Amino acid sequence: MVHGTNPIYLDHNATTPVAPEVVAAMLPFLQEHFGNPSSDHAYAHAPRRAMAAAREEVARLIGARPAEIVFTGSATEANNLAILGVARALGSARRHAVISAIEHPAVHEPARRLEKLGWMLSIVPVDGYGRAAPADVAAALRPDTALVSIMHANNEVGTLQPVAEIAALAHACGALMHTDAAQSAGKVELDVEALGVDLLTLAGHKLYAPKGVGALYVRAGTPISAVLSGAGQEQGLRPGTEAVAQIVALGAAARLARARLPQAPIRLRALRDRLHARLLPEIPELALNGHPEQRLPNTLNVSFPGVSGALLLQRVADRVAASTGSACHAHDAAPSGVLGAMGLSPQRAAGAVRLSVGHGTREDDIDAAAAALIAAWRASTVAEHG
Repeated sequence: MVHGTNPIYLDHNATTPVAPEVVAAMLPFLQEHFGNPSSDHAYAHAPRRAMAAAREEVARLIGARPAEIVFTGSATEANNLAILGVARALGSARRHAVISAIEHPAVHEPARRLEKLGWMLSIVPVDGYGRAAPADVAAALRPDTALVSIMHANNEVGTLQPVAEIAALAHACGALMHTDAAQSAGKVELDVEALGVDLLTLAGHKLYAPKGVGALYVRAGTPISAVLSGAGQEQGLRPGTEAVAQIVALGAAARLARARLPQAPIRLRALRDRLHARLLPEIPELALNGHPEQRLPNTLNVSFPGVSGALLLQRVADRVAASTGSACHAHDAAPSGVLGAMGLSPQRAAGAVRLSVGHGTREDDIDAAAAALIAAWRASTVAEHG
């Protein structure tokens, strides 16, 4: 996808452009329907109805009920609410949590906060593909385990986790199961019943909605308390006047994603694999990072041999926009912690580049990006070795 003279955008795992349909849905709530949905007069009616409709659309995307959807300001906030909110609700009854070694900081950091509050934390390793083995999770579970939080899909390598198997193990020992599905929503089918999760996180800006809105699915009956103090919005779990336009946008994005899902994974996978196929014969020893099959259909994480991924992307910055890993660590020169947890050598980790396609990506974008990356790699190897 090229906008004017801008580079081809292959960083959809960092953020997505806002879909035109989503912009159209939210605009009235930035203009004429500006009322506070908690008010008692006529100006509140349209915002309140629109929020209810958005809640229903988000619920339908993941197979939940509208009453189980809590709107937040981001996926980070939703993850914090899931982890810290469950901990607050349970009190001293259970004080042990389990996460994987490749969780996003939005899960890792609140889990570490629990540790500072006296909780025990177990961090489960992943294999060379970035998958947490259910057997390793089972070994980490204890009678006092309160919560297991394992992401649905990794944001860097795209590997999908065996969440349903892990959830069954967690429930067997009386623990709750949370999954961060910010990266997978809209790219693969999500069904909270099939996954067996009690809590699930969504992010608007990974789903062609604007930044500044997310959602947390909370299964009915799940013990959870607010972590912020204020009024009683969002069933008392997320106080503060609702960002109606953003919530409407998330609902529109969820509706759009549900309509696209029958074909979207097929098209995204074809684009991703086309890019991989263009690079492979031209770059000897190009290495795929992540699971070859069980990964997001849009995500290609590869290590370019003999070069730094960051320097490679600098060389090609006027033609291709991509990243070496999570956007949250974009300015950190250290190799990815995810790739380190997968057991990759420092050299291979340093050469990694994440290329993530989206609904606006075209075949000619793929071909042009591949040509630019190949040329940049050749120039980089000459510069570094010659």
